[in-house]
Amino acid sequence: VQLQASGGGLVQAGGSLELSCEASRTIFGRNVMAWYRQAPGNQRELVASITSNGNTNYSDSVKGRFTISRDNAKNTVYLQMNSLKPEDTAVYYCQGHPRLASVVAGRFSSWGPGTLVTVSS
Repeated sequence: VQLQASGGGLVQAGGSLELSCEASRTIFGRNVMAWYRQAPGNQRELVASITSNGNTNYSDSVKGRFTISRDNAKNTVYLQMNSLKPEDTAVYYCQGHPRLASVVAGRFSSWGPGTLVTVSS
């Protein structure tokens, strides 16, 4: 599997979900891993990133509510989402790249199917 995101679903506002993404070894490796999301009618945006040694960054819209983590032994990156809001509704995707700048730019030739998160009000 290249990138397999899972864990999405329907949740009420204020609820929590944890997303998982298993990546192939060639993608996970020592790469920066990241979560992106795309809401209907919007461009895809970077939500959170984590380097191979655990340094994290978050978009302002999710800071303090979402936590990204990684399990290097399982080639898996996670996104714990708390205090969910209706505006968090989107398809969530994961990606990996050796360079943080490339992760920030978000220009990848292919994307996995993502996992849909729907937050009801």
